Amino acid sequence: MDFLFADWLGTPAWFWLAFLSIVIVLTAFDLGILHKEDKAMGIAESVKLTVFYITIALAFGAWVWVQKGPELGMQYFTGFAIEKALSIDNVFVISMIFTFFAIPAKYQYRALLWGIVAVIVLRGLMIAGGAALVEQAYWVLYIFAAFLVFTGIKMFFASDHDPDIGNNVAVRWISRHMRVTKELHAQRFFVKVTDPKTGKLVNAATPLFLALVVINLADLVFAVDSVPAIFAITTDTFVVYTSNIMAILGLRALYFALAAMIDRFVYLKYALAAVLVFIGSKIFVSDFLLGGDKFPPGLSLGVTLGLIAGGVVFSLWKTRGEAPRDMTEA
Repeated sequence: MDFLFADWLGTPAWFWLAFLSIVIVLTAFDLGILHKEDKAMGIAESVKLTVFYITIALAFGAWVWVQKGPELGMQYFTGFAIEKALSIDNVFVISMIFTFFAIPAKYQYRALLWGIVAVIVLRGLMIAGGAALVEQAYWVLYIFAAFLVFTGIKMFFASDHDPDIGNNVAVRWISRHMRVTKELHAQRFFVKVTDPKTGKLVNAATPLFLALVVINLADLVFAVDSVPAIFAITTDTFVVYTSNIMAILGLRALYFALAAMIDRFVYLKYALAAVLVFIGSKIFVSDFLLGGDKFPPGLSLGVTLGLIAGGVVFSLWKTRGEAPRDMTEA
């Protein structure tokens, strides 16, 4: 049993096993029990699930606080808040993807779930690579910080535009190299179809599979912002990965809660831009103005939550009176 207490990336192995067990149980429960049947998720149900996932994430954060200390606990909550806020932008893109491929709401949840499973692996690889870079060369953090400041400023002045999904490289490549059905086949990603030339049954991808591929590619793009952001808060690999994944786990439910009213968060992007600039700037402040002293974690969390809450409240106030659309009608 010594391996349970062996150090792995700065944290005992049993910490990692406990976290992975939570992720597996939640995913299995979600896929195998909550959504065995094809059905659209209403706003009320999605809000309840979102609260459930946030509660689990906060409880896990409390456990990190007790086991690893208040400083790392505070860093976990800050990372979770930032990733959760950045995922709202992800919701908008996912909504555009499902609309482009004409995916009904009752099939969207399963695609999102398998997309999250892939994200858990892909984010793990990206975070592991980032941790290795930071461990070998601390100055990489300055690159991350400068990138966050640049991204935040660019986000603040960028004009809104819809992504050109039809010209996505992956969509074009799959369409040229694989058979793709023109119609959906319930929640299936692949089906058997008859080859018109040979008359034999062959495998073909469905539009739902194309949507899944594009969703995962979109997440990789968003990870370019979120992964450096969490490394700018802490270099503890366990805290970086767990706060990231805990925020992503609830993205499925959050999508259905927000997709119906995503147009009301018109000013949130400015708050997120300010968060990225703040997170990137505080590394330079800590190392060059505070003489290497760490930026107070409590202040960092407070500023982050204040900016995000301000963006949400201001957006909802400016767009008050607009009725949300129920995703079950899609």
